[in-house]
Amino acid sequence: MKRPYRVVVAKPGLDGHDRGAKVIARALRDGGFEVVYTGLHQTPEQVVQAVVQEDADAVGLSLLSGAHLTLVPRIMDELAAQGRGDVLVLVGGIIPDADIPTLKALGVAEVFTPGARLPSIGRWLEEALDLREAESSV
Repeated sequence: MKRPYRVVVAKPGLDGHDRGAKVIARALRDGGFEVVYTGLHQTPEQVVQAVVQEDADAVGLSLLSGAHLTLVPRIMDELAAQGRGDVLVLVGGIIPDADIPTLKALGVAEVFTPGARLPSIGRWLEEALDLREAESSV
């Protein structure tokens, strides 16, 4: 890791299940990331405000409610409106395979579904952020 990257882990929407988000947050923290967990029931605006306030490099959105095609576009639009379109966006949770291309077309960097191994998520995020750092310093 080129430097300690800051990641916001968020639970947008009305979904009240956050065990997975907490497990991911802990795994990333243990992997050397600085992690900020926003808690449950965050609006897209609150998620983006946390990203802005924390000067985050990435945001991980945990969605289990089926509202990903409603909430993620709002978060992407709000990030752009706040001048933070550079933030790497990850989505995890119950995401149908058919919806993954739509999310990626919105600018989501990666989608992790149930069964994704924690070390592989951390490695992927580290490599993606290191690559972005290298490209921005050229």
